[in-house]
Amino acid sequence: MALTGIKVIEFAGLAPGPFAGLVLADNGADVIRVDRPSAAPADILCRGKRSIVIDTKVESGRDLARQLIAAADIVIDPFRPGVMEKLGLGPEVFLGDGSQPGSNKKLIYARMIGYLILCFKGPHKDMAGHDINYLALTGILSMLPGLGKPSFPVNLLADFAGGGLMCVLGILLALIERQANGLGQVVDTNMASYYPRVSGTRYLGSFPLIHSSTSSPLFGGKRGENILDGGAPFYNLYACKDGGLMSVGCLEPKFFRTFIEHFLQYLPDNFSLAGAWRPTANTHSNTNEWPKLREFLELGFKTHPRDFWAQVFHGTDNYLMRYGCVCGSSLEPREAGTLASNPIPLPHPQVARVSGTQVKPPLIPALPLRPGQHTAEILDILGVDSSKRKQLALNGVFGELDPTARPHSKL
Repeated sequence: MALTGIKVIEFAGLAPGPFAGLVLADNGADVIRVDRPSAAPADILCRGKRSIVIDTKVESGRDLARQLIAAADIVIDPFRPGVMEKLGLGPEVFLGDGSQPGSNKKLIYARMIGYLILCFKGPHKDMAGHDINYLALTGILSMLPGLGKPSFPVNLLADFAGGGLMCVLGILLALIERQANGLGQVVDTNMASYYPRVSGTRYLGSFPLIHSSTSSPLFGGKRGENILDGGAPFYNLYACKDGGLMSVGCLEPKFFRTFIEHFLQYLPDNFSLAGAWRPTANTHSNTNEWPKLREFLELGFKTHPRDFWAQVFHGTDNYLMRYGCVCGSSLEPREAGTLASNPIPLPHPQVARVSGTQVKPPLIPALPLRPGQHTAEILDILGVDSSKRKQLALNGVFGELDPTARPHSKL
């Protein structure tokens, strides 16, 4: 695999940090998660990782953490600005500070925080936050569809796309450059920031944000009045007779023509709005008729259950898919898992030497990784002997964990 032999130290965190570690592990990297003593096994993004417990509040614990990082290729820091520096684990310890060399010049030090990072400045640098807070500062949340107020897409955009995935991108770029010069560097990933106005989530939103600064019909108007934010009736969700949902996405006129022709065929006889109004293929480009078209579609879809409509449109070239149906593309999580033959998402993209080759990644259980599960194994690799382990244990580095205990199973 592409990252085989790459050693990663991931300090335990929530959502974006573990996801970055998961992507690296899924592509062959050896990822060791550093957990706090007595930490609860809350992280489920742990496939292929190992865990060691270290209390970094203890000096000998910090020494052990420095030993781990000094031998690593990558470290993932999920904490607020300055936390790792206060522990004596900041990037200058390993990469050098300009006047003195560090202990690991090839280290890629990936920092991922919610707000700001440049010189640890900014109005939000010490604030806690979550995806919805980060998203609110990027300008993207205010553009999302919703009646009266925008609807937020759970915690996918800022945490995982603008945070975790952008962090992985930065790490891979740093790895490529390291091949040329042998030097590591710091990868800064902010999920949201308006000081210094850089953010992974804003970068991710380049398409709608740039359009919003113009008179573009895609995002140039008020929220809910544009083509892609619910303003166009041919790009929206519609409830069916049984409460199921259908997603309609007919941006191109030829796809709308196919859609509306099929739709009209399966409506009750004489179904129309006041004045016997019924849409035609030309309604797609006539914005004055969009309110009527929206009402027509809302009432029309309610004449049959979603399974009926899914059967009508299955296989047609109009991008209309049942929402929450086995025959469609927008499935409930359980149904999607059944269709994929695995309830747990598998690594993606697939990388193969021959185009079209189906690569089957190892099906490693994505079970909660017990904090400290591989402590003894990792100490073996570091060459920490039994007497040193006993001393570390007496110092409280491992909490109540027995550093000689072996894991019952491996992920």
